[in-house]
Amino acid sequence: MLDVVCVGILVADVVVQNIENLPETGMLQPVDRIELFSGGCASNAAIGMARLGLNVAVAGKIGDDGFGCFLKKTLTDEKVNIDSLCVDKNVNTSGSIVIIDKSGERSFLHYKGANAAFSVKDISHSIIEQAEIVFVAGTFLMPEFDGEQCASLLKKAKSMGKITALDTAWDASGKWMNVLRPCMEHIDLFMPSYDEAVCLSGKKEPDEIEDVFLDMGVKTAVIKLGHKGCLIKDSSGEKHYIPAFEGIRAVDTTGAGDSFCAGFLTGIRKGWSLDKCGILANATGAHCVMATGSVTGIKSFEETMNFIKERSVFA
Repeated sequence: MLDVVCVGILVADVVVQNIENLPETGMLQPVDRIELFSGGCASNAAIGMARLGLNVAVAGKIGDDGFGCFLKKTLTDEKVNIDSLCVDKNVNTSGSIVIIDKSGERSFLHYKGANAAFSVKDISHSIIEQAEIVFVAGTFLMPEFDGEQCASLLKKAKSMGKITALDTAWDASGKWMNVLRPCMEHIDLFMPSYDEAVCLSGKKEPDEIEDVFLDMGVKTAVIKLGHKGCLIKDSSGEKHYIPAFEGIRAVDTTGAGDSFCAGFLTGIRKGWSLDKCGILANATGAHCVMATGSVTGIKSFEETMNFIKERSVFA
């Protein structure tokens, strides 16, 4: 039995650190470091949950190339189930160049690659049957799957008694809710970032944003507020603001949102209260940003809980 299946994007991240300005055409600019990491919302979240002790699988698509082999090996080494990982010889693996400035904030150059060809037909029925939670990670970067196909998967998962969850990526096309609307009534747990949530809802106040999502059928809305923490609200009226941990030095914020989701879903799988889930999510995200790479800093469940207890957040 699987705790979670992460359905979504897998990306090879080429991380370039401490960039102040891009060089002019034809010029060369030295950088502090260039490294290759596994990335993509589904991969990041799956590895995060595996490190936190869950039995997790990933369902997505890669190419039959160097980046694809790297991602496949990384997932296997991290003890993530790859039975539903599709290898397509006709496409290249998705990749990103992650540019990190001196403050730790990042910008992306992204190639959709295999993620653009991923569809519901690539997902095995058995992997959904085995999982307690079906988590779609990376909406807006899978043009074939996003929208109606995603909605049909979520609807089917709910009919099978699964908990459904969804996290978004930035929608460079600007379609936002026009794409996501069919999915909303089938989502138990919706976890966008604040900037994405603003674009999706047309509102700016987090509380009002969450009301928009709840009115559309989402059972629990969680808005990731970055260094401010998160806001949680469910359809029964339960509401929690969970502040971020203080004294965290952000080295690289790549993957922070995915790590947050990994922590939150781990709490959900353990049957915790929503506020406790938010605390674990914040702690997992905090560990992520303290190291370069989207999953490098994520610790085991025991180490993460010790981090929380040392700060007397909960026993």
